[in-house]
Amino acid sequence: GHTTGPSLNNDKLYKFAYSAEVYVDRVKASLQKSAGYRISSAVDVNLLWRNPDNDDDQLIKITIKDVQVENVNERPAAKNIFKGKSTEKIIGKQYLEALQRPIVLELVRGKVKTFYSYQNEPGFTQNIKRGLASLFQLQLHSGFSREVDISGKCNTTYHVRQDQVTKIKDLDSCEIEKKGFTSHNQILDVGTKATSATVYMLEDSFIKSIKAEENFVFLLNYRQKTGAKIVSKQRMELKSVQAGVGLIAAKQVATVIKTLDPSYVAMPLEAEPVKSGCKKCPSLSEHWQSIREHMHPDKLSKAEAAKSFLSFIQNIRKATKEEILKIIRSENKEFLPQVVDAVTSAQTPESLEAVLEFLNFKDASTFILQERFLYACGFASHPSETLLKSLTEKFKGDVANEEIRETIVIVMGALIRKLCDRGDYKLPAVLEAKRLILNRLEKAKKDDNVQMYLLALKNAVLPEAIPVLLKYAESGEGPISSLAASALQRYDPSFLTKEVKETMNRIYHQTRKVHEKTVRTTAAAIILNSNPSYMEVKNILLSIGELPMEMNKYMLSMIQDILHFEKPSSKTVRQVLKDMRAHNYDRFSKMGSSSAYTGYITRGPDVSSTYSLDILYSGSGILRRSNMNIHVFDRNAELHAIQVVIEAQGLESIIAAAPDEGEENLDSFAGMSAILFDVQLKPVTFFQGYGDLMSKMLSATGDPMNVVKGLVLLTDYLQEIQLQSGPMASAEFLGGLAIDISGGMEFSLWYRESKTNVKNRVAVFIAGNAEVDSFFVKTGMETTLEAETALDFISTVQFSQYPFLVCMQMDRVESPFRTHMTKYESLPSGRHYTARRGKAAMLAGNEYPLHQENSNMCKKVFGAKSDSAGSWF
Repeated sequence: GHTTGPSLNNDKLYKFAYSAEVYVDRVKASLQKSAGYRISSAVDVNLLWRNPDNDDDQLIKITIKDVQVENVNERPAAKNIFKGKSTEKIIGKQYLEALQRPIVLELVRGKVKTFYSYQNEPGFTQNIKRGLASLFQLQLHSGFSREVDISGKCNTTYHVRQDQVTKIKDLDSCEIEKKGFTSHNQILDVGTKATSATVYMLEDSFIKSIKAEENFVFLLNYRQKTGAKIVSKQRMELKSVQAGVGLIAAKQVATVIKTLDPSYVAMPLEAEPVKSGCKKCPSLSEHWQSIREHMHPDKLSKAEAAKSFLSFIQNIRKATKEEILKIIRSENKEFLPQVVDAVTSAQTPESLEAVLEFLNFKDASTFILQERFLYACGFASHPSETLLKSLTEKFKGDVANEEIRETIVIVMGALIRKLCDRGDYKLPAVLEAKRLILNRLEKAKKDDNVQMYLLALKNAVLPEAIPVLLKYAESGEGPISSLAASALQRYDPSFLTKEVKETMNRIYHQTRKVHEKTVRTTAAAIILNSNPSYMEVKNILLSIGELPMEMNKYMLSMIQDILHFEKPSSKTVRQVLKDMRAHNYDRFSKMGSSSAYTGYITRGPDVSSTYSLDILYSGSGILRRSNMNIHVFDRNAELHAIQVVIEAQGLESIIAAAPDEGEENLDSFAGMSAILFDVQLKPVTFFQGYGDLMSKMLSATGDPMNVVKGLVLLTDYLQEIQLQSGPMASAEFLGGLAIDISGGMEFSLWYRESKTNVKNRVAVFIAGNAEVDSFFVKTGMETTLEAETALDFISTVQFSQYPFLVCMQMDRVESPFRTHMTKYESLPSGRHYTARRGKAAMLAGNEYPLHQENSNMCKKVFGAKSDSAGSWF
């Protein structure tokens, strides 16, 4: 009882039966039907040497014999890939010989001090032996320890009760070199859970049996039904104790090892990285040819496009710069934008070098490709410092097209935010890009330049940019002031200091100067969304009735939306409404057509999503701003999935109406701005100036203008896992989106009607693969999900009377939805087993309910249309 580790008896040979099993399946499935395999063998253990000065320092020899490989679950012969194959045939002669060469461990107080094996053995067999050796490490008293085994250096807790020892390893704490990355936004990422426990039964101060189990679970955060688990089990049982050879007499460990076999070398116990190569994989060019037709621009709203995009990225990640350039240089201009999307999204050093070598920013003719490259950089799931550095250099260099120059700096803002969110805010490239944007904004004279740097700051969401944004919001002219205020709207309320709120109150109440309605309403939204005080809410409510006509109605609608949707400030609003001066009929009966409304698209156990729609008109019935947002959130995180803002100004002259106060000198303008997955894109202009407007109106086809088209990598998760029993496992989840957003604005002077239409067409494909890769067998499970849908948002305004009629519609078409799961086992020879399951469904179309007032108006609009077309003449 004086030892603190297990102790072997002299001159004995301990004979054990050992097995290691792996299972791969869906998270909730029972292991009886899982894919997987079992390696079983006999294991002989004997004591070689005990330190004469310390009983607790022992050298033991471990030998694996009689190796068998079989299915982990009973299978009929036809489905058994190992059937009729000898172990030597399955594993390979040299691997089997290596596996059966003995290893030697030096155990000091039950912990493995040194692991001795033969050099130049295959990494795979070496890791299986390390997995076996790690089982012999245990302590015989309860407590916490940080110890090294095959999984790396891990926090380990022991619980000892009589002859039973339980070892719990915290796998999240293990320090070991492993590859992998996660997605930037938590909602688009994968949640993981890993556990490891080993139970030892002891007899006569040595091991009688061991049961070890590791579980790894992977769940897609936004759809937890999509996931996978990997289970690894090890068992060892003492079968007999026989007479063995005597001990080697020596003072030092080194002498014993030399006597035993001079070829033994001390090696690390933690696993060495190994990867089995791919024997019959197609080259990158062959793969591209097989998926090329699905990547045609006309097919980009199909799930097959998103699927091909993901498989292409996986192959690009294994390719060299030369292979990638070969495809880019040989492709025609219809397919090139999609190739650029995929190459940029691959995010390997080789793919970045290839695309930068191909794109020439001094040549304006490849504008489309440059833009697609930049947006793919903006959506990067795990951007590198090199990427930001490359864009900063391009921005400083010659850029032929001014719009591309603007896009570069806007995307730099998005990359700064992603790198800072990851904790990399002190990287030289981040500091340089921040400095560049803030310094150049300070020196900018032209409005276009100011807007460009403000858009970059809107993406970067830097705390140190708040004072600059406040300055432009309060003293800038129309569009600049509006942009700076909308940038402040993206900050978490915790960053919005007293100074910010004071400035927003001055803008809203026009204390220092007259502001446009668009800026005032944004200022009000910031105040109401950032924990407003009783007085702030009261002053806003008291202002209703004193505002320009449509703004009264808009602010009322905003307050009602806060109450109806139970937004955080609703408590304070309710308190203020008890005061009759703020809450009276005169104030709450204002006429107008402007509105603000929020509702749920989905409410699920994993994530929920909301849409909000607000529309502000000028007093003469012409649209000033329409803003549609979709947010996705779970308990801990939020994602601004889509925002489409259409803004117009100075259009009153077309219908010979008087402009609102403070808006008499505005230039005619209409444009559209979008945020996609938290990234502000470069705004699109429909027309600028009266002449441009008239020419477009006279030639108007009403055809929508494309705002975003392309392929986006949403979920990008890869984790390599070292299993305790020796093999490597990996979990990879990729989610791709093929997207096509267009928007248009039509005028009909004849019908006195205007129409804005935003079409969002999307297709999603998600693929998850959990795999265990031993050199002689691969087993795993693939799960896929695909969906296609279209969301249309149409607003129709008839301004032949006042209050004019406005009808808003938000429709989702019927959408196909399919899921598939495949479990597989395969040998390098090509022999394989697969089991497939799939499900397909049609999600019914849906017209989203907006407020009741809107429904009443739509009846009038569509009723009036059928009565008479030109009755107002």
